[in-house]
Amino acid sequence: MKTIILAISFLVIGNPAVEAQAPYYQGKTITFITGSPAGDLFDLYVRTVGQFLVKHIPGNPDVIVQNMPGAGHIIAANYVYNIAKPDGLTLAGTLATLYIDQLTGRPEVKYDWAKFTWIGNAGKAPMMLYMRADSPYKTIEDVRNAKEPPKCGSTGISNSAYVVPKLLEETTGAKFDVVLGYQGGGAIDLAVERGEVVCRAFSTEAYFSREPFHTWRKKGFVRVLVQGGKTRDERLPDVPTIHEVMDKYNTPESGRRFVTTMLASAEFFRPHYGPPGMRPEHVKILREAYTKTMQDPVFLAEAKKRRLEINPTGGEELEALVKDLMAQPPAVIERMKKLLEK
Repeated sequence: MKTIILAISFLVIGNPAVEAQAPYYQGKTITFITGSPAGDLFDLYVRTVGQFLVKHIPGNPDVIVQNMPGAGHIIAANYVYNIAKPDGLTLAGTLATLYIDQLTGRPEVKYDWAKFTWIGNAGKAPMMLYMRADSPYKTIEDVRNAKEPPKCGSTGISNSAYVVPKLLEETTGAKFDVVLGYQGGGAIDLAVERGEVVCRAFSTEAYFSREPFHTWRKKGFVRVLVQGGKTRDERLPDVPTIHEVMDKYNTPESGRRFVTTMLASAEFFRPHYGPPGMRPEHVKILREAYTKTMQDPVFLAEAKKRRLEINPTGGEELEALVKDLMAQPPAVIERMKKLLEK
């Protein structure tokens, strides 16, 4: 009897066919790359999503986050596209606006935005622009009439912090002086507190989710001049949308369509993706795990606790959206280049 038991044990334990049935991700580690410094909102989204994503992947892999800030998240995107292996073990969470860098032909771009493997998107967020309340710029009209344009901070030219002021310039005639090179949103906010710059454009989601903005709102330190959605956010009932501003200044239809293209990232503001060429079975596992994560009540409770707004998009829908966005006609691309040229 003992001999029979040993024989059966050998067949089960030593049989390669049985061993091959172990989940692919078992004993492995997924690395999440983010283009933000530790503690920034993009970093918090990546860490929170990653923490729960692995719980829904068969084999329960470990997860680590690697911060790779610089060049407005381009360094991180270049790394994932060109260096990371397409083995399903490297994912990224970067700015959604990186499509603008590619379409406008920035030489630093070494990726094809449409060819990344799109896993899912955690949030949608219209843009807004805040201004220090003690500055002389109380409205967009004040900016239009100012002898000296207000200084806004940005990480790079594809960032909403650069794009929104430039769109306002084109559609309203207002002028802004955008200072580039900040490592992240937190650095810009510190610059605003120090008085180096007086304004920043970013998402309404970030503005209502974390410090220093809770304190700023209580103290009246800043005011919001314009918001990017087609309708007013209920939390900003007295702030005009960019579409209302365009109505006021009779922006032509071509300009309105252009604004829609430039602000399209609001529909997939927290994207997560992998390198191109990933195996279909790995993509399927990750997309299914992502969908389950976005529906996980424990994850949603944790996101709420961390003040992270969750408004997800599935991987297939996200992939289609990105490919459509990248198929811009030459006339639009030329206009984008003109808007963003320095």
